[in-house]
Amino acid sequence: MRIAINGFGRIGRTILRQVLTDPHADDITITRINDIAPPETCAYLLNYDSVYGPLPQRAEARDGALHVSGRVIPLTQIADPGALNLGATDLLMECTGKVKTRDDALRTLDAGATRVLVSRPCEGADVTCVMGANEDQMGAARIVSNASCTTNALAPLLRELESRFGILTGHMTTIHCYTGSQPMVDAPRGDTLVRSRAGAVSMVPTTTSAMKLIDRVLPDLAGRVTGAAVRVPTISVSAVDLTVRLKAPPADMAQALREMANDSAVIGLTEDPTVSTDLRGRPESLVLAPHETRVTGDQARIFGWYDNEWGFSARMRDMARRMTS
Repeated sequence: MRIAINGFGRIGRTILRQVLTDPHADDITITRINDIAPPETCAYLLNYDSVYGPLPQRAEARDGALHVSGRVIPLTQIADPGALNLGATDLLMECTGKVKTRDDALRTLDAGATRVLVSRPCEGADVTCVMGANEDQMGAARIVSNASCTTNALAPLLRELESRFGILTGHMTTIHCYTGSQPMVDAPRGDTLVRSRAGAVSMVPTTTSAMKLIDRVLPDLAGRVTGAAVRVPTISVSAVDLTVRLKAPPADMAQALREMANDSAVIGLTEDPTVSTDLRGRPESLVLAPHETRVTGDQARIFGWYDNEWGFSARMRDMARRMTS
């Protein structure tokens, strides 16, 4: 599978880290990395990461390529995705965060990509897919949105709850670490006033795109589940705190969650008392904590962790395999 990466930020670098360190990723060849940052900066940020630590291998930028672990990956700095000239590439992973519409994505197809997988919501994509929720809807789509990290955490859980017990209503709060969309000091940013406040200082109540995306991914649940977000001053790992009313609640909700995780390829489990840093680097879309479950009548509170960078990047790899198979 020949993959090009456009955008070598948090997700682009995490995908490459996974390809370099996962023995099960030997089916993936990275044919090109494109980012407007200087090559030396790209190599430096791959070698040293504030979340995941130093790269086990040494990456160097020289002669127009990234040299790492015996691989020579062409490294370009082209701002216009339509000018990439992708050549022999099965799929482009669009990770700049700037491709937000179908017209944007079409520019990458014009550059020679056979298919494009967008690492964010994309209006007008052929389909928005989440592994464990609706990947069977992909078909022969050429422009696929991998939704968002929170959607990847929530959608598989909702699908399992709906199919097993039926959902009457629900509300999800994502307790989300700060991201690059927030300023480090108070500064005008975003479409809500509180997003302009320093992200590493305060808890910031805000919105989440996940609820709009859930309606796309699981249209049968449209209007039944609401959601919100609280951005918190941690650098990685987020959480889903879901309260649902079920049509036919199980006698033992915690045990039902254990069975759910056992049956799922993207939902994990932790039985230990954990804090967010303990989940760093977990590849699942969501890691359920059954001991945090609370049940009152037909209402259940369900809690799970997700590494919003590592888990999402792992699903990008899974989706790429599915798109190119």
